Amino acid sequence: MSAPPVGIVGGGNFGWGLAHAVERAGREALLWSRRPQRTGTEHIDLVSGPAALAACELIFFAVPSPYVASIARELGAHLDGGHFLVHISRGVVGDDLHGLTQVLRSETPCRRVGALAGPLVAEALITGGPSGGVVASRFPEVRAAVREAIGGPLLRLYSTDDVTGAEFASTAVGLFATAIGFAQGHGLGPAAQAMLATRAMAEAARIGVVLGGKHETFMGLAGFGDLLAAVAGDERPELAIGRAIAENQPFEAIGSIGGTYFEGLESAGRIAAYTRRVKLHSPVITLCAGAFAREIPASEAVAALMSREVGEE
Repeated sequence: MSAPPVGIVGGGNFGWGLAHAVERAGREALLWSRRPQRTGTEHIDLVSGPAALAACELIFFAVPSPYVASIARELGAHLDGGHFLVHISRGVVGDDLHGLTQVLRSETPCRRVGALAGPLVAEALITGGPSGGVVASRFPEVRAAVREAIGGPLLRLYSTDDVTGAEFASTAVGLFATAIGFAQGHGLGPAAQAMLATRAMAEAARIGVVLGGKHETFMGLAGFGDLLAAVAGDERPELAIGRAIAENQPFEAIGSIGGTYFEGLESAGRIAAYTRRVKLHSPVITLCAGAFAREIPASEAVAALMSREVGEE
C-alpha cells in the first residue's frame, strides 16, 4: 500500500520548499493556496480547496501566524483526529504568547500537532541544499511522519517533545535575525553581532522557561543553532528586512522583501508587552520592539545596546 500524499497549506516560498522536499523524498504533495506562485509538477498537485487535503495524514501549515486560525478553521471542517498538523511559522499569538500548535488544536478536531523549527530556509528546501531542523511534537508518530515526509541525507531532522520551547525559540530567532540585519545595516561588526546574538538568546531562554519550555532547547538547533545560521549569513529574508529598517525604508516596501510576511514587528511588540506585564527583564527585545516600530531612533537603539552594563560572563 502506497503512502498517502502530504498536504501543504500555503503557496509562498516555504510552502513550495516543503512541497519540493516531499517530492525529493519520493512522496506526492498536495498544495493548497489561494494565490499559488508557481505551477505544479508531476508529484506536486495544486488543489483548489481544503477538502482535497483530507486525503493526507500529515499536513504542513506554511502561512504567517496571523492567518493560521482562520485557515485552520476552514480546513478543520474536513479533518478528524486521524490527521497530523505541523506548522512552520515564526510567531506567537495573544497576550500570553501562545504557540500556534495551541491554535491548531483549538480550531480543528486534530490533537496530534507539532512545529518545525531550526535553521530551515526556503531556498535550501527548494533546491535540496544541505540543511537541518527540529521537529517538535509531544507525539512520536508526528515526529516520525515529518522525518519520513521530508527528511533525507541532506535534510537532517532532529526531534524534541518540547513544543513550547521550540515554538518560542523559533519566534525569538525570527526577530533576532531581523535585529542582526539591523545591526549590520548600522555597521556593527562580527564581535558586536556575536554579543547581540548571545545576549538575545539568553534573554529568550529566560522567557521561554517562564512559558514552560526547557532551557536546553534554546541552546540547541531550534535556538542558538538557528540564530548562528543567521549570523553566519544564510540570507534569510529577516536579515534583509533588518537592513531595510536600518536604512529607514518605508514599511510598505519592507513588507515585500523576499516574498515573506514580516512577523518580527508584531512578535517583538507582543513579547515586550508580556515581559513588562510579568516583570521579566528583556532589554534586547524591548529595544527591538522600539527600533522596529521606529519609536526609538536607530542610532539611539544601537547606542543603548552597546551601553548596557557589563557583568560576569
